[in-house]
Amino acid sequence: MSSISIEAAHQKSQSKIAAASGWIGSALEYYDFFIYATAASLVFPQLFFPSDNPSTAIVASLATYGVGYVARPIGAFVLGHWGDTHGRKNVLLVCMFLMGISTMGVGLLPTFNQVGVLAPMFLVILRLIQGFAVAGEISGASSMVLEHAPFGKRGFFASFTLQGVQAGQILAAAVFLPIATYMPKDAFMSWGWRIPFLLSIFVVIAGYFIRREVEETPTFTQEGAAGKIPQAPIIQAFKTSWDDMLRVVCMALMNVIPVVATIFGAAYAVQPAYGIGFKPDVYLWIPVLGNVVAVFIIPIVGTLSDKIGRRPPIIFGALVSGLLSFVYLYAISIKDIPFAIILSILMWGIVYQGYNAVFPSFYPELFQARSRVSAMAISQNTGTTITALLPALFATAAPPGSANVPFTVGAIALAITVIAAVAAMSARETYRVPVGDLGNRDAIPMPKAEYDRLRAASIGGAAPI
Repeated sequence: MSSISIEAAHQKSQSKIAAASGWIGSALEYYDFFIYATAASLVFPQLFFPSDNPSTAIVASLATYGVGYVARPIGAFVLGHWGDTHGRKNVLLVCMFLMGISTMGVGLLPTFNQVGVLAPMFLVILRLIQGFAVAGEISGASSMVLEHAPFGKRGFFASFTLQGVQAGQILAAAVFLPIATYMPKDAFMSWGWRIPFLLSIFVVIAGYFIRREVEETPTFTQEGAAGKIPQAPIIQAFKTSWDDMLRVVCMALMNVIPVVATIFGAAYAVQPAYGIGFKPDVYLWIPVLGNVVAVFIIPIVGTLSDKIGRRPPIIFGALVSGLLSFVYLYAISIKDIPFAIILSILMWGIVYQGYNAVFPSFYPELFQARSRVSAMAISQNTGTTITALLPALFATAAPPGSANVPFTVGAIALAITVIAAVAAMSARETYRVPVGDLGNRDAIPMPKAEYDRLRAASIGGAAPI
């Protein structure tokens, strides 16, 4: 075998390992986030925030879930800097261990009855660590996969990062829901709730062995060899890419669709005050089914973005999912469970993936290699943190007893998705720009005919171009 063939085979292997690394890391991060959100509703109010007023306990417990979002911007600055100065591989190992250790720590915590006020204090600290860690995962994983990906397949390979997010939520539901449903209540409240948290150790171990095999990306290695690694990548990101960072903040507001589908949608469908009356166990299947469909849709959309560009799927996904939010909430309002499930799958499982599958390639492609992780982490987490405020906005704008909840909330959601679509329209197209020129505003995209010819001739192990 020639040296060229050996190098091609090695790069093909690294592309696949990098994609697997991004997948399993994202799966761990969002497995942990999902089980925490579930436990915050079902378990933590009684065990960590006992109160004579159940409502007070629930509010206090759910507040710890929100604390994770507070820590995200801090994590974005710290871990983004780390990823641009110490490498993509290093930051991903840090993120994985921080998330895994903090999650297992939750499973080992003493309760309020055992140590008093120290119990909720420790819970908040571990939640802050979780939020801190997740802030660097998507940007670090997206950058690593993108920089390892073969020519013409950056969208496809980077999409596995988000497929891992959906798979992690499915895995969490598969572990937590049967335990919560079928285990005797006393056993579940005593020790059963700890099982999903402790099981994350197996994902950490698997993730470590996969990430250990990934080499640092050629792009970062070349930057280091040329002495181009900046001491202050965050400052450089704001100096050179502030407008693209603003675009990413606006596009990241697309997280409004998961908020409508899962958080506000759950409160609207299940809470007696709204008068809908869906059973909680029935409603929980709506996002699960959407995630199952999304797992299959994401790589298809990622591949499509390699053929037609990043912007069209994002713009389509933003505008159409925003319109579908009206119909989805209407289906809930008329208490039509099958219709609500179909609309959820269409809005959240299919159309929204036009955005969700593409942003892991599009966002890092907008930025220069030397500040890529920092720029993406800060801007994406800023936009996502803003959307954490949306459930409260929706509940304020459309409280129980409102005349037309679907129209009110749907109008807000559509307005936000229009902002995201306009931001995508204003961005430059990146899919035909060689990897070494990404983030360069003067870079000339490869002619479409030449791109299509080279992409068709490219085998999986071809060197990134």
